[in-house]
Amino acid sequence: MTLSFCSHAHSTMHKEYGMKERDKRILKERSVVLCREMVVEEILIQTLQTRGILTNSMAEEILNFADHFSLYPQDCGVPAKRARTNESMEASLDADSPATIPVQPCTQEFYLSHWQQAYKMTSSPRGLALVLSNVNFDPSMSEFDSRRGGEVDEEVLRKLFVELDFKVLIQRDLSAQDMRKCIEQFSQRTEHRDADCCAVSLLSHGIEGAVYGIDGQPLKLDWVFEAFNNAHCHQLQNKPKVFFIQACRGEEMDCGVDQLDGPGHTQSLGYEQRDAGWQEEEIESERREREERDKLRVKLPQRSDMICGFASLKGTAAMRNTKKGSWFVQELNMMLRQRARDTHLSDILVQVNGRIKEREGHAPGSAYHRCKEMSEFTSSLCKDLYLFPKYFPQS
Repeated sequence: MTLSFCSHAHSTMHKEYGMKERDKRILKERSVVLCREMVVEEILIQTLQTRGILTNSMAEEILNFADHFSLYPQDCGVPAKRARTNESMEASLDADSPATIPVQPCTQEFYLSHWQQAYKMTSSPRGLALVLSNVNFDPSMSEFDSRRGGEVDEEVLRKLFVELDFKVLIQRDLSAQDMRKCIEQFSQRTEHRDADCCAVSLLSHGIEGAVYGIDGQPLKLDWVFEAFNNAHCHQLQNKPKVFFIQACRGEEMDCGVDQLDGPGHTQSLGYEQRDAGWQEEEIESERREREERDKLRVKLPQRSDMICGFASLKGTAAMRNTKKGSWFVQELNMMLRQRARDTHLSDILVQVNGRIKEREGHAPGSAYHRCKEMSEFTSSLCKDLYLFPKYFPQS
């Protein structure tokens, strides 16, 4: 059965006779075969819906089947032979997700009521965004499988950052040493001086504390953060630096636990209290020390004003859909598009965590059926980080 024959036959049938219940039933029964014998593209499904050949529920069912026949390997540092036997599939939650929408613009009213407690975010472009994506690993130097679906994440992030008014630079399939050189050069670009923000996304296989180059060699994340700290990247001092890491942080699969219904239990955490034994002379001494510090040149901590979103928890695997990309990047993309207009980044990442928490893998008969993932983030931000998308105050 070819695509053109299928479309023409059903279009003619619909035009001359309408869609009979018998025809609907047959098409529904054959939906699995259709998914196995031809590439089902969402654009095709939408066309068939528009013509009235498919109902919304039928289209949704076909897309669900299509998702279930796609494999979803993990972004772990697992050799290829093991990875092929451990491939897992993602539950199709995407049918219930809204289609990609444009980044929603910030209003003047919101900007005027929030800019004072937030990082300055008025430059255009907002800053530079580096997307470093390793998809095809060198079989002569690495035992890692290619990261099918990684190219989807790359394109999703490119479009997202462009709409958020970042200048985007993409580098793909680099060795660990080339990744290091790329990051060093990026951190020293002169454009950072006039920008208000910086973003770095690393998409690769990984372990706790490192991501892999296509040569199978690790690049330590602490080194990456150090490249952008206050000592090494003067042009980004006091400016927010955003990192997104789509990579496994171990090989452990989160199999989830059953949620038990019942009343919650609360425990008092107590209150932090000032030591009642403080004496007046100690308070005075502290005041004098503070005044002496104020006379000195202002200093900064080595590392500050950073926020990093991780796809998974320490020691655990990150999940990736070979058609739609990783769970983490999917949810990050959707939340930023919907909420960047009125939500600061820390709260957006909390919402990403909540959406990731609800997702499950789908691999009947394997150890990874109903597997889970949990994202997290760390932050040394000192103000609210609003991107104020598509809003530029008058100078």
